[in-house]
Amino acid sequence: MTFKHLAACAAIAFGMLGFATADAQSTPSPVPVTHVTVQSLPAAPAAQPASLDPEKATNAYLARVSGPARARSDAYFEGGYALILVDALYSVVVSALLLWLGISAGMRNIAQGITRSRFLQVPIYVAMFMVVTTVLSFPLNLYEDFYREHAYGLSNQNFLQWFGDFGKGFGVSTLGAVIALTLIYSVIRATPRMWWAWGTLVAVGFFAFVALIAPVFVSPLFNTYKELRPGPVREEILTLARANGIPTTHVYEFDASRQTTRISANVSGFLGTTRVSLNDNLLNQCTPAEIEAVLGHEMGHYVLNHNVILITWFGLVFLVAFMFVNWGFNGLVNIFGGNWDVRSIDDPAGLPVLTALLSIFMLIATPVTNTITRTAEAQADIFGLNAARQPDGFATSALRLSTYRKLDPTPLEEFVFYDHPSGRTRIFTAMRWKAAHLSDPDIKAGPVSPQ
Repeated sequence: MTFKHLAACAAIAFGMLGFATADAQSTPSPVPVTHVTVQSLPAAPAAQPASLDPEKATNAYLARVSGPARARSDAYFEGGYALILVDALYSVVVSALLLWLGISAGMRNIAQGITRSRFLQVPIYVAMFMVVTTVLSFPLNLYEDFYREHAYGLSNQNFLQWFGDFGKGFGVSTLGAVIALTLIYSVIRATPRMWWAWGTLVAVGFFAFVALIAPVFVSPLFNTYKELRPGPVREEILTLARANGIPTTHVYEFDASRQTTRISANVSGFLGTTRVSLNDNLLNQCTPAEIEAVLGHEMGHYVLNHNVILITWFGLVFLVAFMFVNWGFNGLVNIFGGNWDVRSIDDPAGLPVLTALLSIFMLIATPVTNTITRTAEAQADIFGLNAARQPDGFATSALRLSTYRKLDPTPLEEFVFYDHPSGRTRIFTAMRWKAAHLSDPDIKAGPVSPQ
């Protein structure tokens, strides 16, 4: 597993795989994105019909994004299907190089030369491992996270700005990997036969700890957070928070526009640090109805305890993954251990074997992990509709995501590749809700017309 893949595992804790409103992958295109804007969405009539067909209303919304914009959206996201495989294979190749060229055994020997403590040898080895794998993985990271994002008009950073954030991410990921892997190797040495069970508990505890501290202490390393200025938007957000029992008086704005064109928000924190955070793209690009719809969704994650639920589910996934890794390691080392100078699973020089096997497992488990997170996202969608009561705002915010997420996939595509519901699914959910509430005064008044 390369730096990119270790960081991806850490992302489970840093945001429970995407509570913000962004995810995607793609193939490059020299044509810049034409973003969906409020002005491009035709005004809806002020009065609502006596009845509403959710399917027809969904199709009408989807028709607002067509032609080149729809084609670029599809190409970007569909390109990600191949990148999932490429990332896993790249990880396996990097691991193979470290093993077959004796690099991993050499780093282990360096650690042994520095200290005789088996406990301290692990963090020394892991630090070297992170540096080497980051260097070897840099070309793929550069393509996926810089060139590709610029090709689709999704990044606002020049190379130096991007590289600065990349360096910060490397530092944070390295620190996390050193701590987590040192603990896991301690478990392996203590219980070599059952390490996969106890190691899962360590991983779950680490994920929970990071999920609690990252939004408060790590995110400000990458963006500037400041209290949202007083006004109707702030008051509406706090009203929505109070109505749903979220214990906060803090609403933060952060400058994501220095990095990306994407919109996002989250509700995070614990023990008095709970806060609502939304990026400046959401504030500057979206209508009040869309902001309420997005924040209602994010508050749903908090109220429904999705952090706890997802940590539990992914703990079970990692339990199976560690069992697979344990089985695969023993089989591979019995055959190739002499060539690699790796004989036992508690030897840190075998880390490339563990990470390659974990990458393969996570590739195969993609439909499972995506279904877990997609289910939580769908639950938050419904919560947000009931809390914010902005079905049209929710629908148009889903359209805004079309710059990097395919709007109308096949059911199989959505099952395998989507960790959020598709645009069609989300808009249909909103229109189904709206159809059931047409007699309500606030819904009969109709959506906010584009300005």
